[in-house]
Amino acid sequence: MGTQPQTLYGLADSPVGLAAWILNHDAYSYGQIADAFVEGRPAGELTRDAILDNITLYWLTNTAISSARLYWENPFDFFAAKDVSIPAALSVFPHELYQAPRSWAEQAYDELVYFNEVDKGGHFAAWEQPRLFSEEVRAGLRPLR
Repeated sequence: MGTQPQTLYGLADSPVGLAAWILNHDAYSYGQIADAFVEGRPAGELTRDAILDNITLYWLTNTAISSARLYWENPFDFFAAKDVSIPAALSVFPHELYQAPRSWAEQAYDELVYFNEVDKGGHFAAWEQPRLFSEEVRAGLRPLR
């Protein structure tokens, strides 16, 4: 994704730098967070307190770097999955940076057990829409019972 290690290591040096990196992830997420934080209008379950709690959790546990490593240590193309032979479930959130079409998912995952396009949510779907996200996880795992 182009993020350099030195950029990520700055996250561990400053709570303000960490907050900026989390808050300015993508345009949709930034808008949702800005509405909740600056304007005081919750975006789904995303509130000012939830935003501060999340940033504080990363800061106090010193886990910003480990959560961001995926972006710069992964030598593979994120969107080049193919011949994945384990059961897979895919929920497509409309404001995610990339919405995988069903045709791609069926080619990439040999055992696609669940595919659903939901009405709301973005890159931080579990944070923005926790109920919807948990319902999708349950629905995705249901075929494996």
